[in-house]
Amino acid sequence: MPVTETEAVATAQLSSNSDQTLDVTSHDLISSDSSVVPVDNNLAQEIDGFDSSEARGILIVKLRRGQELKLRAIARKGIGKDHAKWSAAATVGFMFEPEIQINEALMETLTLEERKEWVDSCPTKVFDVDPQTQQVVMVDAAAYTYDEEILKKAEAMGKPGLLESISREDSFVFTVESTGAIQAAQLFINAIYILKTKLDAIRLSFDTEEADT
Repeated sequence: MPVTETEAVATAQLSSNSDQTLDVTSHDLISSDSSVVPVDNNLAQEIDGFDSSEARGILIVKLRRGQELKLRAIARKGIGKDHAKWSAAATVGFMFEPEIQINEALMETLTLEERKEWVDSCPTKVFDVDPQTQQVVMVDAAAYTYDEEILKKAEAMGKPGLLESISREDSFVFTVESTGAIQAAQLFINAIYILKTKLDAIRLSFDTEEADT
């Protein structure tokens, strides 16, 4: 959805009367607008893979006994195009999807210990050894990062050609990591919406030019 001008004020007033350090986080901020809230436990728990036991908001300051804090924070909505502080994306990247082929004939010449050693040489754990069949199986092809560590290990073991990996140029893995302000899935949908809007504007511009000629 398009960004509109909006502003919210958050306040916090705390004091420490304990010998223990008091952590003041974004969870302690009280917003004047219920639709604009700081990143706290509730939002953090919605992010897949986030440990809710560690979701305590963003640390602002630590208070010692006898110290007091009173602050007023202003939240303004913006877009990353204007300033990086408004970017909801932490990391965005893509790589061509790998197509991996294991030379089964060469694999059969390895002992079980050698297979485990070869599998462990892959830092992203693309492969594993099936405990029942003792065969090397691929568990996560998308985790392959073209680091060539597993290829070097095969050469060191005297088995060059044990693995063949090529990148498919017609398919790629797209990764989006969010800062927590917006879930990654919603961030991607918003980006598609904006891209579609821009493409519609270009098409309309072409149609207008053709109509004028």
